[in-house]
Amino acid sequence: MDGVQKAKSGHPGMPMGAAPMAYVLWTRHLKHNPNNPKWFNRDRFVLSAGHGSMLLYSLLHLTGYDLPMEELQNFRTWGSKTPGHPEYGLTPGVETTTGPLGQGFANGVGMAIAQRYLAARYNQPNLGIINYTIYGIVSDGDLMEGVASEAASLAGHLKLGNLVYLYDDNKISIDGSTDLAFTEDVLKRFEAYGWHVVSVEDGNDLSALDEAIRAARDDVGGLPSLIRVRTHIGYGSPNKQDTAEAHGSPLGEEEIKLTKQALGWDPDKQFYIPEEALNNFRKAKEFGKKWEGLWGTQWERYEKLHPELATELKNVLAGNYGDAWLKALPSFKPDAPQATREASGKVLNAIVPHLPTLIGGSADLTPSNNTHVKDMGDFQQTNYWGRYLRFGVREHAMGSLLNGIALTDGMIPYGGTFMIFSEYMRPPVRLAALMGVRPIYVWTHDSIGLGEDGPTHQPIEQLAALRAIPNM
Repeated sequence: MDGVQKAKSGHPGMPMGAAPMAYVLWTRHLKHNPNNPKWFNRDRFVLSAGHGSMLLYSLLHLTGYDLPMEELQNFRTWGSKTPGHPEYGLTPGVETTTGPLGQGFANGVGMAIAQRYLAARYNQPNLGIINYTIYGIVSDGDLMEGVASEAASLAGHLKLGNLVYLYDDNKISIDGSTDLAFTEDVLKRFEAYGWHVVSVEDGNDLSALDEAIRAARDDVGGLPSLIRVRTHIGYGSPNKQDTAEAHGSPLGEEEIKLTKQALGWDPDKQFYIPEEALNNFRKAKEFGKKWEGLWGTQWERYEKLHPELATELKNVLAGNYGDAWLKALPSFKPDAPQATREASGKVLNAIVPHLPTLIGGSADLTPSNNTHVKDMGDFQQTNYWGRYLRFGVREHAMGSLLNGIALTDGMIPYGGTFMIFSEYMRPPVRLAALMGVRPIYVWTHDSIGLGEDGPTHQPIEQLAALRAIPNM
């Protein structure tokens, strides 16, 4: 409340309502190390409801990440590490840039795919060195967006049991009640997708939240999990709880005082954290050291027993892919023109054997895009070792999944579709540029132009396709 009020903009309501579920997740379940935000085997947390960024910033500060109180006090201020939405690469502990609703949801699915592939390739009996979980908080708005539906459908098909999402069901959007446009049975929809679903009727019931997360974390039936949590936006505010007024604007100084009084807080203290509460959260630093230390012991054993795999994994995590793939690149003569999709296919077939973490596919246009590589094997629920992703007719989700995979150290994702469908991918393509991740896009097709005798088909060069998108 204080941060949003000081900035004179922001979303206080979602963090107020979702605080209990975030508390339970971050203090009882999330495996992370604030001393080393980039520890490889950490659990990932995605705040897909990025408008509630102050919730994540508060958690990072409280658990001991390098995000001092001054940064929370500079919320939404130019040059701070606490912008209006979480931004990857800017704030330690932020796993992906969120804000456009649905993108974080789909990024998390991509992260889960990457984890499953890496675990299948590198884990050995009794040495599960890659076993982290992807958690997230998603909102009504996230689940309204089509990209989330595409990604959820694929996650259910793939049985990504390493994916656990808490659904902040506060029934309020900017326009007002979600009853204006969103009245479906969300749990039945996700059950139809093939997810494990459960409902917590009281968002302040810590025991029920703990039990639901524990069951989901334990990989119920190998399914991704959606935990619906019934919350109250702006919880505790005498005049703005359960209203759209708590969604996208400050509560106002008088209402903040009334809310603090209603919650048993000192109304005259701002940005105040009781020492007892801070000490409780800061245990994360001690736990984080232990978790990483235990993992380090496992890693030492892994290096001794499986030196070749250990060396390969260390290299790909460091971005050291060697030069064998460069030497394998085919050369093309300018006097022997060919379709760019053919050239792209030849390049992929040449380099895939030398890049163990190159993984990708096509949005149901494999034969047309030449994106398949012999002997890659399909990535499926029965074969996480496979490297060819069958995205189905889901271009938007494909783009967002590629970003989630690219945000996983060492992974090199690619995806292909026709040029016209690339417009469906515009949001994740722009976000990739903002985050500095570089999925490989294969966009091919023919353009339709008008000649003197009517419509003609003219080939589009891939470079021209890339230049057709602003800011690329």
